[in-house]
Amino acid sequence: MGRHLSELQQARLKFKPELPAILRLKPAMIKPGMGRATEAISDRDTVKKMFPKTYGKPVVVFTNGKNPGFNKGPVKVAVVLSGGQAPGGHNVIAGLFDGLKKANPKNKLIGFLGGPSGILENKWKEITAHLIDCYRNTGGFDIIQSGRTKIETPEQFKMSKKTLVENAIDALVVVGGDDSNTNAALLAEYLLDEGTGISVIGVPKTIDGDLKNAQIETSFGFDTATKIYSELVGNICRDVNSARKYWHFIRLMGRSASHITLEAGFKTQPNIVLIGEEVKQKNLTLAQVVDSIAAVIAKRADMGKNFGVVLVPEGLIEFIPEMNRLISALNDVIADNENELNAMKSVVDKKNFVYKALEPALSKLMESLPDGIESQLMLDRDPHGNVQVSQIETEKLLVDMLSKRLAEMKKEGAYTGKFSAITHFFGYEGRCGAPSNFDSNYCYALGYNAVMLALNKMTGYISSVRNLADKPVKWLAGGIPLTMMMNIERRKGKEKPVIQKALVGLDGKPFKQFVKMREGWALSESYVFPGPIQYYGPEDVKDMTTKTLAFEQGKRHSGVKKCRKGCKK
Repeated sequence: MGRHLSELQQARLKFKPELPAILRLKPAMIKPGMGRATEAISDRDTVKKMFPKTYGKPVVVFTNGKNPGFNKGPVKVAVVLSGGQAPGGHNVIAGLFDGLKKANPKNKLIGFLGGPSGILENKWKEITAHLIDCYRNTGGFDIIQSGRTKIETPEQFKMSKKTLVENAIDALVVVGGDDSNTNAALLAEYLLDEGTGISVIGVPKTIDGDLKNAQIETSFGFDTATKIYSELVGNICRDVNSARKYWHFIRLMGRSASHITLEAGFKTQPNIVLIGEEVKQKNLTLAQVVDSIAAVIAKRADMGKNFGVVLVPEGLIEFIPEMNRLISALNDVIADNENELNAMKSVVDKKNFVYKALEPALSKLMESLPDGIESQLMLDRDPHGNVQVSQIETEKLLVDMLSKRLAEMKKEGAYTGKFSAITHFFGYEGRCGAPSNFDSNYCYALGYNAVMLALNKMTGYISSVRNLADKPVKWLAGGIPLTMMMNIERRKGKEKPVIQKALVGLDGKPFKQFVKMREGWALSESYVFPGPIQYYGPEDVKDMTTKTLAFEQGKRHSGVKKCRKGCKK
């Protein structure tokens, strides 16, 4: 059955991604410049013991020069998509394909199907010119699909080696987030130790934006996803400014970091933007978070404005220290008393049992929560028995608690307005959107660059394309050792190497800029309506970088301009 393409998809297939200047050279003239030996971000001795073969590799920056070590081929490279979807994945594969064919037309690319499980089960298909030409610049991962299987046991490593050797694979490219690239580092170490000669290269992917550092300036998909979410938030801002009778609470994807919420805040300028990292640093309680929102609602009510927009990061609950302690204590109580709790038929009996088992302060906190959230904390557990925090409807929790708090304030004479709220969650809407021009270019460059790393027999590296706030021709290309981004975390009672997640830096330029702006947003209607992702139009609109990158790199960015025609809010 053929693929059905909209007019936009047909037009996007014709878009020609731009490469950095260095990657436009003949592949044999792209030479790896080797920097100094590197160290892990922390826990260096432990990480070094875990990666004796790949630890300490230098940062690579590609330069122009004759390259006698270049693998002229023919070679066979495999690619696997791992974890959740992110816009631009198809262009990573397009970059891989084109880079391989430019180096040697006899080079081959295969894709393992359904994520890492495809490696374990030896399920794959060849990526041909006809196949990839149907997917260029399109959203989704459907060309080979993705999966969340982890290759981490000795048996899985042996099965992976068997599949790769039997298929005569010279290099494996793992497209994924921090966990997936951690697995890529472990597999690179194993294959090197086994003497296979098979390279493993990572590609940084996640819309959450938490796989970043000085060398990985942003993960692919973040640009597109935040533009999609910002279009939706902007639409709501315009609606709220028209109807002027509702408070909209919008939860945005990003469990471990608030990057998406911060970027959407910059793009739309809503009245309140909650940043989980700030809540954690200030050690705020849930009640204090509610009070801070209630204070803005009350001030706006005094101005006759019983409406507004609030952005809530998906992981807010885990950033609130007391809630984190409650969730941890609940996990322990339920695990230690599983049989006794299962024997109870009444939810009320279970709650009363848990109240008594918790320390008084946590028991009081749990009783203060809405019944639905209480039940969710009690009953909705993952296969390991832990609370499924990402499923908690934080926006509804805040609305429920605000309704009670504002009612109390009204009795105290501290609030005179009306509070009507509508809640939203924007998550899957952003993961498979048609990639923006930025992500189309960036992903293509990441894939093409990964081929250059593989053809130079690098292993244990992640594809790195930098200087991203500038035009693609000025981007820098190279590779970063995966061990350089590692730290040690305790998971399920064991110390494990993990690529450190990048949270919103409260001392960084983007957050400092946000702090300067948020007071103005709170009481005004300075809403911005960014509209859909722009593919056509003025260059400063269709190819605009994220506000986050612009602030970080000190680049000029399109500021919000006031209407000069005397329009009234």
